[in-house]
Amino acid sequence: MDLSLKGKRVLVTGGSRGIGASICKSFAAMGADVIVNFASNQKAAEKVVQAATKEGVKAIKIQADVSDYKQVRKMFKKIISEFGGLDVLVNNAGITRDKLLLRMNSEDWEKVIATNLTSVYNCCREAAKIFVKQRSGKIINISSVVGLHGNMGQANYSASKAGIIGFSKSLAKELASRNVAVNVIAPGFIETDMTDDLPEKATATLFKQIPLGRPGKPEEVAHLAVFLASNNADYITGQVISVDGGMFM
Repeated sequence: MDLSLKGKRVLVTGGSRGIGASICKSFAAMGADVIVNFASNQKAAEKVVQAATKEGVKAIKIQADVSDYKQVRKMFKKIISEFGGLDVLVNNAGITRDKLLLRMNSEDWEKVIATNLTSVYNCCREAAKIFVKQRSGKIINISSVVGLHGNMGQANYSASKAGIIGFSKSLAKELASRNVAVNVIAPGFIETDMTDDLPEKATATLFKQIPLGRPGKPEEVAHLAVFLASNNADYITGQVISVDGGMFM
């Protein structure tokens, strides 16, 4: 099986940390040129760029709030200017603002929906223009098992991640005739800075629900993203693949 992505140009939103950073590094290791999108942490993004360039590929960072369509358009213009196009889009940017519904204010709802879901619409809309024209492309949207099964205190996050699934399945049908694949990865409990703040008691309870008995690693999500972006996955589209250690079978 050849997982080489040499010559491919990849944009990863939210690429400066956690799963996004691991995806950027894994793509670079497979020979892809990488665009690291980030919202605010420039130092973290630069570290990812440095790690990618050590693999002998071209890598740049672009700061943009992907929930803002104007900023996304500006980002894509820079990508076309610097790289001449794009081959793979990974929508990974996401935040949480966990609260029970009765304590969740409008800002908590709207910010999560904008960052997690509207960003996917914004970036897919721009990427699709490129992919349809060149009649090739891969879109990989990062959802969550919470988008499939729900979770108490995460109505906003669950809604955004479920929205990504419905959006992706619709887009897969729209773009299939143009040789563009759209798939979803739904991670379970993955060790990142977003999960580091969870109380020890809560994580112990979570581990009991995972048949493999441990949290996942960001690179275990990244490996699947690499496969879906490769030629080996050309006949796979409209799918939702969970990376959750068997948490939801």
